[in-house]
Amino acid sequence: MPLFRAATPFEATAAHAGTEPAHAASGAAASTARRRWLQLGMALGTALVLSTQFAGEAHAQTKVRFQLDWRFEGPSALFLLGEQKGYYKAEKLDVSIDAGNGSGNVVNRVASGTYDMGFADLASVMEFYGNNPDAKNKPVAVMMVYNNTPAAVLALKKSGIKTPHDLAGKKLGAPVFDAGRRAFPIFAKANGLQASSFNWQAMDPTLRETMLMRGDLDAITGFSFTSILNLNARGVKDEDIVVLPYPQYGVKLYGNAVIASEDFLKKNPEAVKAFLRAFAKSAKDVIAKPEEGIKAVKARDGIIDEKLETKRLKMALDSVVKSPDARAEGFGRINKPRLSLMASQVADAFGTKGRINPDNLWTDAYLPSAAELDVLR
Repeated sequence: MPLFRAATPFEATAAHAGTEPAHAASGAAASTARRRWLQLGMALGTALVLSTQFAGEAHAQTKVRFQLDWRFEGPSALFLLGEQKGYYKAEKLDVSIDAGNGSGNVVNRVASGTYDMGFADLASVMEFYGNNPDAKNKPVAVMMVYNNTPAAVLALKKSGIKTPHDLAGKKLGAPVFDAGRRAFPIFAKANGLQASSFNWQAMDPTLRETMLMRGDLDAITGFSFTSILNLNARGVKDEDIVVLPYPQYGVKLYGNAVIASEDFLKKNPEAVKAFLRAFAKSAKDVIAKPEEGIKAVKARDGIIDEKLETKRLKMALDSVVKSPDARAEGFGRINKPRLSLMASQVADAFGTKGRINPDNLWTDAYLPSAAELDVLR
């Protein structure tokens, strides 16, 4: 605006030029100067508009709506530290990370378009494919994070349970959507048990460990690093807990992976690649300094117990992120024959409507470079 106001004196001079012949020459000069000023003003104005436009384009960010599988607890540090450190923003992404309430819900919300990406148990993704073959916007797994399922059977030592065979005739319980409960037929088959012979009791997730501690149940299923610490919080010591991890008893299922909707992958392939680069960098930092990662979780949920969540995070890293299988296959990647076996096992155990083609639900096309995926220590 000031550029054009500066031309006002020249406008006045031009107006007087028509009534004062004695100053015709000076009026012509003023008119020329006025035109030059106006041209300069227009040029500067155009430059300003263009520079603003280019600056806007340079800072344009792709919005990514991301949902975790559970609350803001230790393992969520893998994602949240990158948010706190600005890794997603550095990749020109506007990422919002929300807590979740189970992998099944994450899968459905990504498929519906409510979220663009998420973190979910791969078995839940497979179940969706088996039951929704005609879905238009299926979720696709793009990076493996929990190379092994964290699912386990847990009991108290006083129950006398030491091995899978000791579960026969015992009372088992878990929420109906629990990954370990859903996959229990696979665990049972691998250990020579009849899955159909077990009677399960369902409950809200907040009551699972309490019911075990009170003796209402003999054993429960759950993520090992979740249930162990929930029992600790209720006064049960580690030495009084029996843990039968699925991976150690013949169940080589994959755990949680980063997923994205088909629509988002088609429309924003570079954004997905950028997200995974930023996430890999975040995960590397968390693996190196778990305590730093917990600070990021604390920033999202101020009432967490930092000591407890640090222990939970370290357990998760050791058992499913840095496991021998993860080191053998490489962080973020999968083994195709193993994935195919899992797809067949899930179809049988979950009783899906149709068979599951693993090639449709997994892709490594968006993974970062080998150097960027070198995060395990």
